[in-house]
Order: sequence, then structure tokens, then C-alpha cells
Amino acid sequence: MAEQQDQPEQQAKAEQVEFNIQRVYVKDISFECPTSPTIFKKEWAPEVSMDIDTKSQKLEDNVFEVVLTLTTTAKVGEDVAFLCEVQQAGIFSVGNLEGEQMAHCLNAFCPNILFPYARETVSSLVTRGTFPQLNLAPVNFDALFQQAVLRKQAEEAKLDS
Repeated sequence: MAEQQDQPEQQAKAEQVEFNIQRVYVKDISFECPTSPTIFKKEWAPEVSMDIDTKSQKLEDNVFEVVLTLTTTAKVGEDVAFLCEVQQAGIFSVGNLEGEQMAHCLNAFCPNILFPYARETVSSLVTRGTFPQLNLAPVNFDALFQQAVLRKQAEEAKLDS
């Protein structure tokens, strides 16, 4: 009887999601100030935009590299004050996930972990460029992932019709 009770426990343990952060690192950094020094003479009222991209690749069984790319551009009028691009990466061990759960982990959960590091790096680079501190707003990667899934489904529906 004790053996029968142990089997469900062993199955539950075997099916638990495995997740570990092996490493978080900067893969690439770029900071450009193409209109310096004239931009420093202008009144500082920038229009700031941010583009986000995530990519992942399998390194080995249950080990993935996830790269979050933030491209931040500040313009004063038509002039680009600065362009800052940060590729923040991480190596993650992920086990016992498949399909949409794995996609969600790699495209939403892992970028959520990487974003604070990328945000701090952007802020530091902007400050080192002698511009006022820039604090990027939080990003809802779960919502971005859901939008991407819905967009893909809509595209597939168009192809099928």
C-alpha cells in the first residue's frame, strides 16, 4: 500500500517545472550621440521611444540563451539626441515545459527577469552621456507575448482562407 502512495508523489516530483538562472550578462551595448555637441545647447524636452525584441536559442537539452534587446531613442525636434541599444542576455535551465508553456517562459518570463538589468544599463549609459537620468517604465511581457500569439493566429487564419 505504501508503494502505491509513493508512486503519485514520485510522478509529481518528476513533472515539476525546473527553472534555474545560470548566468545574466550584457551581450552587446551601443550608445550614440550623433548630434553632439550642438544637442547640448538645445532645450531638453525629448521625445523618447523604446523598441523591444526578444530572441532565444537552445544551447543544449533544457538550456537556453534568451536575449532581450532594448533600443531607446531620444529626439529633440528632428535631431537625435542619443540612441542607446542594450542586448541583455541570460542562460536559463528550463525543464518539464513544452509547447506554449515553454514559449511563454522564454518570451515573457525570462525577459521579465532580464529587463531590470537592461533598464539599469540604459540609465547608466544615458547618464554617462551627460543627459538627464532616464528611468524606463516597466514592461508587461506577458501582454506582449499574448499579443504576439494572437497576431500569429490571425496571420495563420489569413493563410488558411
